[in-house]
Order: sequence, then structure tokens, then C-alpha cells
Amino acid sequence: MAEPTCGSLLLQLQKIWDEVGESDEERDKALLQIEQECLNVYKRKVEQAAKSKEHLLQTLEDAKLEFSTLLKSLGEKSVLNISQRLKKVLEFVSNLHDICGVLGIDFYRTVSDVHPSLIDASSAQSKSISNDTLARLAKSVIALEEAKKQRLHRLQELAAQLTELWNLMDTSEEERSLFNHVTCNISASVDEVTVPGALALNLIEQAEVEVERLDKLKASKMKEIALKKQEELEEIFAHVHIQNDTKAAREKILALIDSGNVEPAELLADMDAQVIKAKEEALSRKDILDKVEKWMSACEEESWLEDYNRDNKRYSGGRGAHLNLKRAEKARILVSKIPGIVDTLVAKTQTWEEEHGITFAYDGVPLLDMLNEYSVLRHDREEEKRRIRDQKKYHEQLNTGQEAMFGTKPSPARPLSSSKKMTGPNGAPNRRLSLNQNGTRSVKRDHTRPVAPLNYVAISKEDPAAVTP
Repeated sequence: MAEPTCGSLLLQLQKIWDEVGESDEERDKALLQIEQECLNVYKRKVEQAAKSKEHLLQTLEDAKLEFSTLLKSLGEKSVLNISQRLKKVLEFVSNLHDICGVLGIDFYRTVSDVHPSLIDASSAQSKSISNDTLARLAKSVIALEEAKKQRLHRLQELAAQLTELWNLMDTSEEERSLFNHVTCNISASVDEVTVPGALALNLIEQAEVEVERLDKLKASKMKEIALKKQEELEEIFAHVHIQNDTKAAREKILALIDSGNVEPAELLADMDAQVIKAKEEALSRKDILDKVEKWMSACEEESWLEDYNRDNKRYSGGRGAHLNLKRAEKARILVSKIPGIVDTLVAKTQTWEEEHGITFAYDGVPLLDMLNEYSVLRHDREEEKRRIRDQKKYHEQLNTGQEAMFGTKPSPARPLSSSKKMTGPNGAPNRRLSLNQNGTRSVKRDHTRPVAPLNYVAISKEDPAAVTP
């Protein structure tokens, strides 16, 4: 069974905390304590390495002093070659000490494998300075420098993967800080990495375990983030009445993530671009939508006013009558502005369509069709009102003639109501028009131009309660 690593032990600890319901405060204290203990261990290792280096340097100085004495007694030429060999040996040993510390491997074992005499730091004279020893020392230094380079490259790869996964998954700073010792060298050169244990194998294995763990969580987390961005997109569309097949869009996102054919970062970047584009389109539609809202509100007041005018008890002294009277006065003013609102809307919509090269649709229905539909319905309704007034006037004249001729007055004619109105069956204004359905009027217009991805449905124009004169 493989030895546990720091990463695996941390995962076990977090799992136990989850099972026992450990509080966040206690978890933070424990993690802080662990981090402090790790820091203390590093400090002790650094102090030990510093003392060892100091000892080696002192040994080198002692050797220099000893050989300077030999230089005076044995002659400069012969003694110089001994001095150069020893100096080179000590330099190699010092380099090995530093590299072993960074890689987290046993320095004494490494030096002993080259030559056992190199372990003894008590006397420089006892050290081997042969050609074979120098060659093996040089070979060890080169091998460890290559190992240091490879480990740093691997660690930087893992640090980049961790950073990417953290950014994709919106990982907290607290969780990221557990791997500061990995990410701190993400852009360092080989010579800049000198901290003991910085490239130890167990540290690299810990980073590998964390990358593997996050990679397994990535798919589910990406789905959560992508669907959240899709929800933001849908809210923008809904707010400005743009039609969007939300089910198909969500299914496409999930399929792309499951297929693995798209990089999560590219998918999220593409969705961010869609959100920006949707906001721009929403901004371009704002002026027209504001006027559509004003038009629909005026239509609601128009419907209410018609119902109010048909109420024979509207002038009674009942409760709230004065409030309805004031509302009716305001409604008449607003209704009188509807033709102008519609004309403005038509002009602005036509200009927008010419600029964008697509049809301006409101919840899927072309707005110009809605406006034309309304204009036709309004014209028909006005004609109906005029017909009813003329009929009423005719009956009044007929009644007057009969009264003058026969001295009798017939019972009043049954009140007639408009055959078409822009309200729902309960008298409330219907803000949605449904074109070419339920026998409604079909308005012809050029549909060869593309329709923007928006949707709309409109007012039912037939009044089921209409009375045939």
C-alpha cells in the first residue's frame, strides 16, 4: 500500500470533519496549526542546512590554511596541483549539498556513493582528490542538476494546472493557500529555486493528487458554472422579450461538457461573450421596449375605459365612484395619445430593423405585425362604435316618429356592445396578441428578412360576449 501523502491526509481529515460536523472556526484553527507546524519543520531544516553549509565552508577555510602551510614547506609548483584538486572537490561537494537540499534527498548518502572519504569533514587531507573522484563528483552534480530541472518543470506544470482549475471552479483563497509552496515557483528559473525541500518528491506527489482530485470534480463544477451563466443569459432575454429555447440551450451545454470536445475555459469564455452580446442587444431594444410598455399600458386603460363607459351605474354615488371618475379622465387623455404612440413605435421599429438587418420581434412575434394588427382592430372597433351610434340614432328617430304618430313609446332598445375588444374574457387587458389563431385577422407583411431570436404572442381580438345588432 502506498505511503500517505500530505494531500491524501488532508482529504481524509476534511472528510472526518464533514462526518463529525466540525465547525469552520475549529477547522481554520486546525489548518493554521498544521501550517505553523509545517513552517517550523521547514525552519529547522533550513537552520540545519545552513549550519552544515557553514561547517563545510569552515572546513574549506581550514583546508586552505593547512595547504598554505604546506605550500611554504613543500614548494609552490608541486603543492599548487594538490590545492586546485582539493578546491575543486570541495566545490563539487558544496554544490551537491545545496542541490540535495532542494530535491529533499540524502546528501551524505549521495556523497558517500561517490567516495566514502568525502563524508569526513574533520580533515581535508583525508579526502580523495583523485581523477576518478573528481569525475564521479562532476557526474553526480550534472545528474542532480538535470533532476532539479525536470522536477521544477513538472512542478510548474502542476502549478499551472492547479491555477487553471482553481480559476474555473472559483476556488477560495483559503483552499488555494494550502498549495502556496507549489505555486510560488510557477515562474521561477532553476537557479532561483534554493529553498530546501522545494522540489521534494512528496511535494510533487501531493500536487499531483490535488490536480487529479480537482480534475474529477471539474465536469460537475463546470456544469454548475455554465448553467449559472446560461441562467444569466436567459434572464437578459426574458427581460427584453427575446425568445430563447432554454431547454435546448441547456442540453447543448451539458452535452458539450460530457463529450470533452471543448475546453472548459473556452466554453465559459464563449458564454461570457454571449452575455456581453445579449446585453448590447438588450440596450439597443430598450427605447422601443419602453414605448411598447407604454402602448400596452394605454391599451389596458382603453379597455378599462370602455367597460367603465358601458356601466350605467358609473355616476351613482357608490363607494369609489369619484376615484373611477378621476381615472376615467386620465384614461381618456392617455387613450387619445395611442395613435401617436403607435406611429412613433412603427417608425422606430422600422429604423431599428433597417439598422440591424433583422425583424424586431417581441416574444417571437414581429412587432410591426402586432402594431398593424392593433391598428386594424382599433379601426374595426371605431367603425363598430360608429355603426352602433348611427343605429341608435336611427332607432331614436324612429321612436320619435312613432310616438308622434301613435302617441306610444316603445321599450328602449337593448344596449349593444362592441363585437371586438382588446381585453381578455374577465375584462382585464390582455397584453399578448395571438396572430393567425382562433380566427383572428392575418396581417400580411414581408417575411423574407430574418427574424431575430425573440418571441411574442398578442391580444385576442374577438369578444365572445359580442352582440349582433
